[in-house]
Amino acid sequence: MEKHMIQQKISGQKSVFETIKQLNPEGQEFWFARDFQIILQYKEWRKFLGVIEKAKEACANSGQKIADHFVQVDKMVQIGSDTQRPIEDYQLSRYACYLIVQNSDPSKPVVALGQTYFAVQTRKQELLQQAAYAALKTEDEKRLFLRNQLKVHNSRLAGVAKEAGVITPLDYAIFQDHGYKGLYGGLGAKELHAKKQLNKGEQILDHMGSTELAANLFRATQTEEKIQREQTKGKDKANQTHYEVGKKVRQTIKELGGIMPESLSSPDSIKKIKNSRHC
Repeated sequence: MEKHMIQQKISGQKSVFETIKQLNPEGQEFWFARDFQIILQYKEWRKFLGVIEKAKEACANSGQKIADHFVQVDKMVQIGSDTQRPIEDYQLSRYACYLIVQNSDPSKPVVALGQTYFAVQTRKQELLQQAAYAALKTEDEKRLFLRNQLKVHNSRLAGVAKEAGVITPLDYAIFQDHGYKGLYGGLGAKELHAKKQLNKGEQILDHMGSTELAANLFRATQTEEKIQREQTKGKDKANQTHYEVGKKVRQTIKELGGIMPESLSSPDSIKKIKNSRHC
């Protein structure tokens, strides 16, 4: 099996992970966990279930709904000439598969291949999203797109931060403040709220234009990746990482001759755009 996997990689043949991919009636891709178990060379379903549970926990910690990525199903299997019985299985999303290979035995060459395959495919999806953004015409469309992206990545960042030790709501508020202070030259959430002249309960991110949203999206994604890559532990270190990434994004904007984010105009709430589109 391992020799065949490696040969596939060298010869450029279709990935074995691609060969077991399924499509549901709506054309959405998924993988059966039982098929994945065989490819990843787990002889016992019981042991592979342990990997799935770790992946589900990582999914929850990233702010994603487990049910969106791990759909439990029963499959009928033949146990005799005229007899079948149901067995437990899962329909896995691409993200679920990525989390599973990240939590599988790293000593297996096929696991390393799986990690590379799903990382590359995830990057391809990101590029498709970038292409979709490039096709947008109006500022309102760009704001809506980036705000939705930021919502997803802030959820993932919260999960990663929690793993690092940012546990309580107060911890997370302080963690977020460090990111803002790095990006906005020392201004935290409270100062930004006042600077944008927002009312109580209004969200800072809802009053950002596309340029400011893009800067914050980059801050969030890069902090998420840096904490994971460096296996940051402890809320103080996580806070410092968030601050340093925000500061680096600010430095890049300055080097490119851009307008500092705190000097950008604050448009009306993005919720008005959403409401107008539903009318």
